[in-house]
Amino acid sequence: MSARPGKVFFVRFVWAVAAFVLATVMIGAGIAQRTIFQGPKTETTAISVEEQTPYLLIDGAVLNQMPGTQTLRAQTEGDIFASYGRTADMEAWLSDSTYTHVTLDDEGGLETAVVEPEVDATADPAAEAPSDDPAAGDAAADDATGGEDAAETTGRTPVGSDLWLDEYQQTDLLIAPLQLPEGMSVLVAADGTAPAPSRVTISWPLQTSTPWAGPLIVAGGILMAVGVFLYILGIRHARRKRGPRRKGLPLPVTEPIDIAIDHDDDKGVISSSKPTRRAVSSGGRRAFAVLPVVAVSALLFSGCSADAWPPLGSSPTPSPTATVIAPDGQQAPAVTKAQAERILTRIAATVADADAAMDGDLADTRLEGAALAARDTNYKLRGALGDYPAPAPILAKPLEIILPQAYDGWPRSVIAVADDEESKTSSIMVLTQQDQWSDYKLSYVGSLEASTSLPDLAPAYIGAPQVEPDSPFLLLPPNEVAAAYADVVNKGEQSEYYDLFEADGDQLRASITADRQRRLDEFNKTASSTGTLEFSSAAGVQAPFALQTVESGAIVAVNINEIDTVKPTNADAVIKVNDNRTVKTLAGVDQSQSGFATTFSDQVFFYVPGPGSNEKIRLLGYSSDILDAKIL
Repeated sequence: MSARPGKVFFVRFVWAVAAFVLATVMIGAGIAQRTIFQGPKTETTAISVEEQTPYLLIDGAVLNQMPGTQTLRAQTEGDIFASYGRTADMEAWLSDSTYTHVTLDDEGGLETAVVEPEVDATADPAAEAPSDDPAAGDAAADDATGGEDAAETTGRTPVGSDLWLDEYQQTDLLIAPLQLPEGMSVLVAADGTAPAPSRVTISWPLQTSTPWAGPLIVAGGILMAVGVFLYILGIRHARRKRGPRRKGLPLPVTEPIDIAIDHDDDKGVISSSKPTRRAVSSGGRRAFAVLPVVAVSALLFSGCSADAWPPLGSSPTPSPTATVIAPDGQQAPAVTKAQAERILTRIAATVADADAAMDGDLADTRLEGAALAARDTNYKLRGALGDYPAPAPILAKPLEIILPQAYDGWPRSVIAVADDEESKTSSIMVLTQQDQWSDYKLSYVGSLEASTSLPDLAPAYIGAPQVEPDSPFLLLPPNEVAAAYADVVNKGEQSEYYDLFEADGDQLRASITADRQRRLDEFNKTASSTGTLEFSSAAGVQAPFALQTVESGAIVAVNINEIDTVKPTNADAVIKVNDNRTVKTLAGVDQSQSGFATTFSDQVFFYVPGPGSNEKIRLLGYSSDILDAKIL
């Protein structure tokens, strides 16, 4: 019986030691997985360039040779530029330049090649030089063949091109995080003239998850706590059995052992303060023994990231959404939504500067066609008439709708709709890029009707093909819409096209009719006996543009001119425009014996359905500006 307490203590001590050892092994194994056994976290490939060129084009296959995001690092002295976009677009932009192309060979290794610009073999540059100046002829030939001197002077900066999906600029060291899909490439350069950075690397994160590190560390911490608990129980049990015992004086059955040992009474039991001090000190040691275990376990637990645990639960099932599939053979969309928003922001900023300075040349960098013509007239009027109102600003954000043309070549266009939350208005616009080196320019802009509902459009990531101007697959070909609508404005219900256009909600037609009647009434009050005022409408000079909708219809943008003609009815009469400062400023005179013609330019957007549809041609939006006034 006397050996039993020692045996119990020994067994508990053995289990405690075993728990300590096993916990140490488990925690050590978990930490080792996160440190010495984890391996490298990234894989890096260095791009070595032997021959220096102004541009370095890294093919998308190089970027996607390993899974995961890519990190581009380029280092050189001075400014460093990097951009990414569709591979075909970047190669087109570089088609007239010398550049280094980095691709993958058949074995998966990096391959660099210098690509020379395309040269028109039919041209004879030497023939253009004067026969008596052979040096000039040699220089012209050297320029055409991409000589060294020409390469130094014909560099083109890649900064700010509308062709890029995004771009980066840093000094001395450029670090760009990327996540490019197939078909994308990266362009690295300095300024388009200096050599591109030669120290370029691409890094990918490696999958270094350790799913058992977390469970091992946490389980080891729990096992260590169990070991500490067993050890404390063993010590406590042994201390309760400690001390002298007398067979003749058994302790009361109901009295706790600790009290019997520590109680000082008249029965001769030895009592002192040492056991009490031991109890207090041992309890403190137990508290200090448990605290480090809990603290270490909590610290290790908090240091375990998600990749230190096995995947728990199931991944969420995506909800089904409507899928739009691009037709076979359809080309890529001209721009992405983010790219279009950036382009439109640049256009809006440039046009705002041009409006403030009344600078037609600056406006010409971002406007063309009917939109530019309206701005030029406005600048002329504001320069002469200080209180003449400035044109409405170009809306850029938020970009609500974008319908890019699905086309790999040039010119390529985009239809965009932007909202102005402050004024509660919306604008519909056509942006066009004439070639790969040009900026997008705004050619059509109009305000959307408040109650306008746009037809169903293809998503931006698919785009829509352009409808040919003479396409027979619409209710009216796009190149006939402007003339037909002008005829309806002129003749009303007598027009042969009247039944093709929806009259309900057509605010443009209603406003033209009301304005003409008002002006005619005012003219007849004073000049009905000496002159005539006639109104007419006709198709403008701006070519129409149309993109296909989902229902096989099209959004068509056209230009229509409204012409007001006033002329005298007898030889002695004179037409005076003293009260009309606008006509007086544009015509340059205040009276004429032959009369005046004033032209207003309308930029109009229609929805034209297909020939089998029951719908009519519907007005979507428009803008109207004075264009010109002249003497007949």
